[in-house]
Amino acid sequence: MNLTIHQTFLPHTDPAASLAFYQDLLGFKVLNDVGYNGLHWITVGPEMQPSTSIVLYPPQAAPGVTDDERRTVAELMAKGSYATIILATEDLDATFEQLQASGAEVVQEPIEQPYGVRDCAVRDPAGNLVRIQQRR
Repeated sequence: MNLTIHQTFLPHTDPAASLAFYQDLLGFKVLNDVGYNGLHWITVGPEMQPSTSIVLYPPQAAPGVTDDERRTVAELMAKGSYATIILATEDLDATFEQLQASGAEVVQEPIEQPYGVRDCAVRDPAGNLVRIQQRR
């Protein structure tokens, strides 16, 4: 098999705040923005990787999920323990400074991890953990 990563999904709670974070702050390109029944699915991706994208989706639209499960997902998102994505950058310190200056919720300043990477962590507007590693 010759597989590649095409898309990953992250929940969002506010389309405008998600666009401000992923497009305006992180610099991702908006590839698609679909509204349906008052909900938004926003696909973003890095310019240099046109075949890889993140779909920011409204978690309440997931099929087969009960109201109790939706409440649980909302609680986990609010705590920041529902979803994670790991990104990489050429200059971790400069990236972190931009994130910090923007008011992003900092979870961890840049640090050398015991598992061999240097990274930092912030939360996106929905509470998703966004870890950013220094590219080697």
